[in-house]
Amino acid sequence: MRSGNSLLKGLALALSLLALASCAPTGSTPGSDKPLTIDMIVKMDRGDYWSTIRMGAEVAAKEYNVELNFLAPTQENDYRQQIELMQESIVRRPDAIVLAASDYEALGQVTDQTSYYNIPVISMDSEVASTKVKTYVGTNNYEAGQAAAKRLSELTGGRGEIGIINFVKGARSTDEREEGFLDYMARFPEIQVMDIVYSGSDETLAYDLTRKMLQLHPRLNGIVSLSAESSIGAGLAVEDMGYSGIVNMIAFDNPSEMLELLQDGTIQAMVVQNPFNNGYMAVYAAVQAAHGAKLSDKIPTDVKLIDLDNMLWPENQKLMFPFVK
Repeated sequence: MRSGNSLLKGLALALSLLALASCAPTGSTPGSDKPLTIDMIVKMDRGDYWSTIRMGAEVAAKEYNVELNFLAPTQENDYRQQIELMQESIVRRPDAIVLAASDYEALGQVTDQTSYYNIPVISMDSEVASTKVKTYVGTNNYEAGQAAAKRLSELTGGRGEIGIINFVKGARSTDEREEGFLDYMARFPEIQVMDIVYSGSDETLAYDLTRKMLQLHPRLNGIVSLSAESSIGAGLAVEDMGYSGIVNMIAFDNPSEMLELLQDGTIQAMVVQNPFNNGYMAVYAAVQAAHGAKLSDKIPTDVKLIDLDNMLWPENQKLMFPFVK
């Protein structure tokens, strides 16, 4: 880990109070002396992104009198364990479930089963193939993919060879980011996508896949990585192979490793989500659903494209610095 990490995390803590002030939704929620129980089942039990989601969820849980159970597999592509966690949750009969599905189709059937027991489900981060979900909270992943493509097309001058380092094939967020990216790049006949690989949100695998991609396609002038873990591995591979400043790179999310790679010119921009708000708003929506409130189909949260020119703008600070314990 590089020396700049402690400074970045210190600044993150200093900014956390500002984040809390901006997250609270307007209006009131019906209250009770008895706490609600909400199970939050996410894709993975580690990483800055999921830790920040958890922090936002815990803030909302405290505010809205919720007992929160935060549950996750050890690997992001382990949809079978997610199914087991959903089945166990249904047996416990929580007041609501928040689900970030690792696989859009595979989690659909078990999500449908919640309706037999009147357990409302909130989809967060990635949608799931079920009509029983009350709302989706999170990024518009298609538009996020398009934002990454727009910047990379500008950096490459609308021509050249590019590669995609994606994460979990079959997850809705994975597919939508890739689809948005490819649809935008289709406007440029002189840009050729040479390879698309999937890291399973494993940093080491992303590193190895990126090295192999650069060896097979030495004329690459652009890479996009579509998740935090993929971005860490891909960014370090680009740096280690001496391609910093030669291959234009767009990353997703903002772990501390990415902030440093942005500053040293290895990556040129990051598509940054708002995981704190994702966690907070998902719990808030779950509370509303548990009380029988009707919710809109989607509750979008912020996403911005951050580069060296705007990374220190005051409005970007809460997105740039994850609030990790």
